Amino acid sequence: MTNKKERSGAGRYQPNAAIAWLYHRFFSNIEIDESWAESVRDADLRGTVVYALRNLSFVDFFALDYLTKRLHLPEIRFANDLGLSVLEPMGGGLRNAFTKKSNTDQAEELEKTLDAHGSAALFLKRPPAPFEGRRAQSEGDKLLATVIRAQRKKPDHPILIVPQVFVWSRHPDLAKSDAVDMLFGPREWPGKLRTIAQFLMNYRHVTLRAGEPIDVSKLIENEGELTDDALVRRLTYTLLRRLERERHAVLGPIKKPDDRLREEVLRSPRLRKVIADMAGDGEHEQRAMGARAEEMLRKLEATQDINALKVMELAFDNSVKRMYSAFEIDHAGLDHLRKLLRDGTLVLLPSHKSHVDYIILTWVFFTSKLPPPLIAAGDNLSFFPLGPVLRRAGAFFIRRSFRGDRLYGAVVDAYVRRIIKDGFPIEFFLEGGRSRTGKLLSPKLGLLGMVVDAASGMEEKVHFCPISIGYERLVEEDAYVRELSGGEKQKEDVKSLAGTLEVALKRYGRLNIQFGEPVTLAAMMGEMGLPRGAVSDLPPAKRRAVVTRLAHRVMNEINRVTAVTPGALVATAVLTHEHRGISHADLCDRVVMFAEVLRELGARFAPALSSPGEPGGVRQAAIMDACEILVKARRLEAHNPGEPAALRPRGTRGRAGEDAIYTVAAESRIALDLSKNLIVHFFLARGLFASALAPAYEGAAMPVATLRERVLYLSRLFKYEFSFRADASFEKIFDDTLQDLSRGGEIAVFDDPTPGGLGTRVRMGPRDEHLRLYASVLLNFVEGYRVAARSLALLAKTELTEKDLEKRALPLGERMYHADEIARREAVSRPLFTNAYAAFVDQGYLTRVRGKLTLTESYATPDAQKTIEARIASYVSR
Repeated sequence: MTNKKERSGAGRYQPNAAIAWLYHRFFSNIEIDESWAESVRDADLRGTVVYALRNLSFVDFFALDYLTKRLHLPEIRFANDLGLSVLEPMGGGLRNAFTKKSNTDQAEELEKTLDAHGSAALFLKRPPAPFEGRRAQSEGDKLLATVIRAQRKKPDHPILIVPQVFVWSRHPDLAKSDAVDMLFGPREWPGKLRTIAQFLMNYRHVTLRAGEPIDVSKLIENEGELTDDALVRRLTYTLLRRLERERHAVLGPIKKPDDRLREEVLRSPRLRKVIADMAGDGEHEQRAMGARAEEMLRKLEATQDINALKVMELAFDNSVKRMYSAFEIDHAGLDHLRKLLRDGTLVLLPSHKSHVDYIILTWVFFTSKLPPPLIAAGDNLSFFPLGPVLRRAGAFFIRRSFRGDRLYGAVVDAYVRRIIKDGFPIEFFLEGGRSRTGKLLSPKLGLLGMVVDAASGMEEKVHFCPISIGYERLVEEDAYVRELSGGEKQKEDVKSLAGTLEVALKRYGRLNIQFGEPVTLAAMMGEMGLPRGAVSDLPPAKRRAVVTRLAHRVMNEINRVTAVTPGALVATAVLTHEHRGISHADLCDRVVMFAEVLRELGARFAPALSSPGEPGGVRQAAIMDACEILVKARRLEAHNPGEPAALRPRGTRGRAGEDAIYTVAAESRIALDLSKNLIVHFFLARGLFASALAPAYEGAAMPVATLRERVLYLSRLFKYEFSFRADASFEKIFDDTLQDLSRGGEIAVFDDPTPGGLGTRVRMGPRDEHLRLYASVLLNFVEGYRVAARSLALLAKTELTEKDLEKRALPLGERMYHADEIARREAVSRPLFTNAYAAFVDQGYLTRVRGKLTLTESYATPDAQKTIEARIASYVSR
């Protein structure tokens, strides 16, 4: 191995004091790809480093030279002719690099540099001269031939070419030329004046991205049959491809003019066929139908603009960012998406609990130097002035339902196909609307099916990316509580927008974003044993199976990566406590118990919550902070012994603290339930077991066969309530959970030795307090379904619409709560009843006739209706 001091000896370029000051002044803000420096150091240990850049640019050279010196990387001893003889007085070993010289002279200098194991900077292309068009000119071919020749001379000393690109402007490359491009070079291949302008306007926000290094010795070894000219072409293509992928991962695809994109959408063969089918052969009718399609497209399309995004970033920083104490972002997951963007397209599929979801990923991507997504939004948000703002941020507006309008569905399909084919990241919410309960809704498959069809025919990979967005408190919390309690959903309009401005004055804790493992269609179809190819070529049943499997995989992955937050743990601990009040110390103990179980289950924890040195790995200060937030929001009531409420100044409340005792008013339980539901899915399998074992809580044993049957019934009953695992059968999940609970001491499994015994049986284990906690987590769901079962008596005399039945079930549930027939006020919830009635239809208790619910013949009698409630009530131990 060559001595490093020998490489960095005489002949290095050293800027004078003035240039050194300029270096620090303008290049110290460069955002560096952290893997770049490590990659260069690794290459330096293996051989000689050659830096490869796209476009001949003295600004790029200065920036690279500054970074190599600052980070103690191999310093540049040769660079292409930069045409800057005016800078000769700077002195140093690279003085001659700034003087115009022939290609032969440059090749000789490069060869001398490489022979001495010095590093070089090679610019692969030269920007077009004025009026030469958009195509860059060849610049580095002869120099790459020199690199190959130098490598052949010393085959045992590798030359490693490290491609890197500086992105000086966030504006995407354009698909059209204008006068500025003709005079000063296009944005992607700027001339000197445009380079200077981009640099001065963006030097505080420049990004450096690096591609994978190329080992020239291995290239020669693997492609030994090629001539040097062919190797140069192969090397040039590979380097430019990797550099372009890095630019694409920052800027996104080339931006087309709106009218051109619209024209391409309207020329879609599928859309043209629908227009022809609907309009017939008449030319006038087809033009009229085409005009209608264009009008739909104009109302639909996004007009994302980088300048609007910059303004929105500023607005975000001064509003939304102040509402949350911290943004906890899964940076490892984000970096993984960055890598996937280099050679693929992202379909972002986040959870949807708040209107903040619409802008948070755009903000994260934009500030992380990733191309912001185009977002499918409901057309209820297209009102003025919000609609135009969201449209320029990247939103495209679609109706909630396409049913009954074949042309509209075809327009949406053509638009989605076009933007995916062009390579734009796309974001939409599988749940359709916002979840009002804190847990995931059942996935809606319409738009996903369109995206799957579009993605299956693409050469580049399309990655479906599950994302969990979690909140300690929701901005819409009060509105959700009203809706859950029976209030009508408020229409989004200017009035409601003005009403939300006051929320910016409140504090909502931490916001957490976690990225799940992306999945491709090829991987999904391989798992299902389907042949490779377009999903649209499959029979309809198998195509639906692929879309359904993908949807549930995404939802399960969102649940898996959802971070456990302090607020969710505190809410769960308080709501599962059976007594009037809970002391702060007991609350912390309960939180630790839940946290230990969650760690066993492999749950992710929010950074603010984790502290390995404290009990259960839970930071006690985070629990205190969560309690303070909930007390200030009037979700918890704090009582401080020695400070009677009557003696406190009017308008003041108790405070969270080690001496506090917390209580929850009945009207606050639904709000806390929103936080608990963020993590309820982690306890689902164990909660079903614990609820099914309710009859055995007094010491009796239950046959495993009976337990299996009871768990199966409850899981079917909650079919519309929870997103169950899609990667395993019920039998496997049951057996795995049985083993886990037995191994953890929550249950004891034994064989009945008595004559005529019932085989393997289950009874409570030494850690039965955990089992009771699991059942307590799901208690409000069981009780909510019990209320729904009681409400079926209302159908004995007349049919009712689902909405009317829900309205009548709400006061019935309140009476049952106040009469102490049910323990949880949050069980009286409209969405619970909605899901319960859907499950009752599946169970055969109800049927739908002309949009109304009616009892089936088997359950039309009062006694039969009582058996439904009694069966559900058997899962509750009081």
